[in-house]
Amino acid sequence: MTESSYHTPIMLREVLELLDPASCRVTVDGTLGGGGHSEGILELLPRDGVHFGIDRDPDAIEAAGKRLARFDNFHPIHGNFFDMKNLLHLNEFGADGADGILLDLGVSSHQLDDGSRGFSYGTEAPLDMRMDKTSPFTAYDVVNGYPAAKLYEVIRDYGEERFASRIANRIAAEREKAPIETTTALAEIVKAAIPAAARREGPHPARRTFQAIRIEVNGELEGLRQAVKDAADLLNPGGVLCVITFHSLEDRIVKNLFRELKDPCTCPPSAPVCICGKKPEAQILTNKPITPGERELADNPRSRSAKLRAIRKLP
Repeated sequence: MTESSYHTPIMLREVLELLDPASCRVTVDGTLGGGGHSEGILELLPRDGVHFGIDRDPDAIEAAGKRLARFDNFHPIHGNFFDMKNLLHLNEFGADGADGILLDLGVSSHQLDDGSRGFSYGTEAPLDMRMDKTSPFTAYDVVNGYPAAKLYEVIRDYGEERFASRIANRIAAEREKAPIETTTALAEIVKAAIPAAARREGPHPARRTFQAIRIEVNGELEGLRQAVKDAADLLNPGGVLCVITFHSLEDRIVKNLFRELKDPCTCPPSAPVCICGKKPEAQILTNKPITPGERELADNPRSRSAKLRAIRKLP
């Protein structure tokens, strides 16, 4: 596995401008991937600084470790950033918190392009979709084991698919004949379930269903709000948290949490003064999300749905 098989880091310049690693002592990349963002951070981080890279995919840890081997202040950690508070032992480095944290959500291009991982509807592979290959729960278990009603909820809620009921029922009917074992078999079933008129334009008809099943397999949204809150809690005063999202479900969670950190007051609007005692915890640095520029979109079409939001921890 090589770092070149991983994607070019999205909005690297914008992330570095917001994090300002040169002024940091402790930084964290909670979604290490191939190490592209971390490399940019480490190149600017002072020599006495320390950078942690967390990823649930052992392949990513291996690839990033090779890419960043020249930095003796880089510390890779195998795990899920949802458990960041337990994974980071900052006190061992004489630190109380982090000065900069990055979360780049979603699936890496390497995971999409590696046919054996089962993320793509365009390449025949076993139904897998695990970001952490040590997990026993796969897309096969969702597709063949979930009741039709639960499948419908997953595809509706996580895929925002208007034909979720038709797709779930078609999957349930087809697996009665034989287990659904491959990505291409599932893609054809989904395609057949969607009315022909709705298939004529836009992306592949299975895209939303595959997204939904991937999110379910990896628990990407369950606990995301708390995970981002934990990351904000880990910041030192003045520290910056950057989050890159790739679909509306993620972005909505991050946007709403950032708003709450900026204005946590729960008093009714009619109250003349605040009596809840909740004080602002963060300043929003991106009133509107930052999106890739035209040049980046041309060089990396997969960045088209990315949105970058950032906050700064208040004293």
